[in-house]
Amino acid sequence: MTSATTHSPEETQALGARLAERLKPGDVVALTGELGAGKTCFTQGLARGLGVAGRAVSPTFVLINEYRGRLPVHHVDAYRTESLTELLDLGLEELFSGDGVTIVEWADKLVPLLPPHTIHVHIEGVGDEPRHITVSNGGR
Repeated sequence: MTSATTHSPEETQALGARLAERLKPGDVVALTGELGAGKTCFTQGLARGLGVAGRAVSPTFVLINEYRGRLPVHHVDAYRTESLTELLDLGLEELFSGDGVTIVEWADKLVPLLPPHTIHVHIEGVGDEPRHITVSNGGR
């Protein structure tokens, strides 16, 4: 487990980009934290670090965005989901075992579905507060 404190959105994105450097096919990154903590900001850094050319945006209403980089990137937002069945119907199990990286915002809503090798990222702090980010590596 590692932790860091960031003081700006740019620092939060840079931390995400550093994590992305070591991601490989089949990796799952589960993000948790309060509304406004910076999960999407961290995801933008992950996407940039994975070679995604455009800006990653939260898929709150579409639930999954897909991007192309050095690996396929599947960005899932579980905020508006109501049940594990709804999440399964989205095809998460196929994404988790696929050839890309899956990033899940609001991952606390689907803990039973996450594979054992999931990388957990918890972000604390909102507004202008510094962000305390904890990364726990999965068992790969």
